[in-house]
Amino acid sequence: MKEKSNMRSGALYIRVSTSKQDELSPDAQKRLLLEYASQNNILISEQYIYMEEGISGRKAKKRPQFQNMIAHAKSKDHPFDVILVWKFSRFARNQEESIVYKSMLRRDHVDVISISEPLAEGPFGSLIERIIEWMDEYYSIRLSGEVVRGMTENAMRGNYQARPPLGYQILHHKEGPVIVPDEAKIVQLIFNLYTEEGMGMFDIAKYLNAHGYQTSHKKPFERRGIDYILHNQTYIGKTVWNQRDNENNSLKKTAEWIIADGHHEAIISEHQFEAAKKRYESEYRPKKQRPSFTCRHWLSGIVKCSTCGRTLSVSVRKDKRYGHTYTNFQCYGVLKGKCSISHQISEKKLTPKILEALAYTTKQSRISFKVAKNEDLIKTDNTILLKQRLLEVSKKEERVKQAYRDGIDTIEEYKENKRILSEEQHTIQQQIASLKPPSTCDGKCQTIMKEQIKNVYELITCDAIDLQTKNEAMKSIIHHIVYDKPNHMVMIFFQVKSPL
Repeated sequence: MKEKSNMRSGALYIRVSTSKQDELSPDAQKRLLLEYASQNNILISEQYIYMEEGISGRKAKKRPQFQNMIAHAKSKDHPFDVILVWKFSRFARNQEESIVYKSMLRRDHVDVISISEPLAEGPFGSLIERIIEWMDEYYSIRLSGEVVRGMTENAMRGNYQARPPLGYQILHHKEGPVIVPDEAKIVQLIFNLYTEEGMGMFDIAKYLNAHGYQTSHKKPFERRGIDYILHNQTYIGKTVWNQRDNENNSLKKTAEWIIADGHHEAIISEHQFEAAKKRYESEYRPKKQRPSFTCRHWLSGIVKCSTCGRTLSVSVRKDKRYGHTYTNFQCYGVLKGKCSISHQISEKKLTPKILEALAYTTKQSRISFKVAKNEDLIKTDNTILLKQRLLEVSKKEERVKQAYRDGIDTIEEYKENKRILSEEQHTIQQQIASLKPPSTCDGKCQTIMKEQIKNVYELITCDAIDLQTKNEAMKSIIHHIVYDKPNHMVMIFFQVKSPL
């Protein structure tokens, strides 16, 4: 590529995937790039040197410095005219992304130059560039396959290939995890509280934090951390690999996991680990519940419309003039034209109602709730559906009556329609009566439930707690909340998730 004789401003992008690959070090890349810039009248400012170490080039969205560079290149200030890389593979190992980002940059008159792969001008140079991009991607795919095969073989031999969890540490790179006694005691305490004392995960986290225990990162415990520990087979001397998809971190099917006997010492007995697993699987968890990490508010997925039973969706809007953020809730059915009554309410009005209701509940001598087992959920869901059908029948009766008043139907037609609706109504009422109410419990359950509600109330009113943790806390004691806008009230349906 022929360089212009006048001075240009430039940026450097330096990337090293791993220390094991046959690549130039970051310092070596930087030195060569600066030498090239000096020889070709390109001025490099220190603030526009972007460096990433230990990061793959397959996905641009996973490279923060790359994204910063692209954002600066496309900004109104237009701080540089050219991006220098040691090789095109440093810019991207995915041909599709390489073409997209280079085209995007060219629209803003920013060139990408590989100092070790000079290209001729014109169509032939573009063809060579595409061939280089294709070869880089092929190499990346081939290398990835070889790495996966090697790690699979290593996992089948029981070798540990991840950062060890709380209770273990790696002293030597080629050796397995060894026990950290003080941390191992915390792990044993967590399992004992869960299997022997019957404590829930939120309560365990609260107990550990109250007694000054910390994670291996010297941070307070959270519910998800307790969940991770209770499911981690490392503690019974196993190694588990290939559990999650690298693209989206989703859990793979159990059949795809590679589980083998490890070479490290166990902290928990298999008997206690199975007891924890049995309790966890016996506890009620709503099906098809939205994952908490996707929530935009700690009430996401919990509040329902009193008219149609659908969830109230969360919308966050920003006032461009004043910069204020507004959060509103609205029935999903209304948004899709499937519900006739708007249940729009602002967070500022809804949140106090729910907090007030929770605080009021803790002061009552008796709380009404259900033991949330799967069979109870089925009965409850059936009851809700049947009651919705009753409501639809009532609406049909009104329409039939109005049709008669308006002279659309004759008296005979009106009587026949009313008879059909009355029979349907009677059948639905019989079906509702045949369903037994969900099981409840007294005594100890009441005490435990009140304590759980108090714990959750303290957690959701704490500004330091993140939205995901608050949302999970609410779901641990609440099946759903019904917002009844016409009557200006909220109804909270509590549940006990573990067998007490």
